Amino acid sequence: MTKEVAEHGSFSAKDYHDPPPAPLIDPVELGKWSFYRALIAEFIATLLFLYITVLTVIGYKSQISGGDACGGVGILGIAWAFGGMIFVLVYCTAGISGGHINPAVTFGLFLARKVSLVRAIMYMVVQCLGAICGVGLVKLFQKSYYDRFGGGANELSAGYKTSVGLGAEIIGTFVLVYTVFSATDPKRSARDSHVPVLAPLPIGFAVFMVHLATIPITGTGINPARSLGAAVIYNKDKAWDDQWIFWVGPFIGAAIAAFYHQFILRAGAVKALGSFRSNS
Repeated sequence: MTKEVAEHGSFSAKDYHDPPPAPLIDPVELGKWSFYRALIAEFIATLLFLYITVLTVIGYKSQISGGDACGGVGILGIAWAFGGMIFVLVYCTAGISGGHINPAVTFGLFLARKVSLVRAIMYMVVQCLGAICGVGLVKLFQKSYYDRFGGGANELSAGYKTSVGLGAEIIGTFVLVYTVFSATDPKRSARDSHVPVLAPLPIGFAVFMVHLATIPITGTGINPARSLGAAVIYNKDKAWDDQWIFWVGPFIGAAIAAFYHQFILRAGAVKALGSFRSNS
């Protein structure tokens, strides 16, 4: 009852603060060192992410190449590598760049007006460059195994239709970006302040769970930079033919997650309508 009165009465018991929407274009941030520091953080984080995860994938494939299906870390280990690295890197970079490490996450946050257009574009550029460099390091250190075991490139698995692969990428990215919005929601932080849960933890778990489900279908992209970096270094026709799936799918999934969280869960549409009526 108290909560209802606080929400619908003549006073506000709002115990959290929503940051103001980011401007579409913010030329001021181009003159700030914090902006370039964030770009460096995104570049290094994506480089490390691709280096560890692609190396894990290639190592697993090399271990089972002798016919031992139970050898290596298995799909479970690969999923842990991806989810664990996201947890570590988001934890390390969240206070510097926001810990995006994924163009789809950046795109979703841009649609929700959490970042400006300039920052979103620059983040995507450095994320892709970091991914290319990270996979390049893998090839440099594992040259004998890299091409032989697929280079960690995302491809649609045999027996699956393109629509299935696209759907898997859309749903998988939706789960990830929805988790990002929920874990970083200031309303949740205020309400659950007594619960000592780090935001990177559920984000890492989301990546882990999505990989378990979609590795057999597409190898799991849900991160256009990850897919592009592997495709550029591996440079085989199949990886390039399927590349569009790993851009279109994640961007659609991110857009749906942004809409769902901002306009359904946070009632953005209802608030905007109420503001319009009040002004009228």
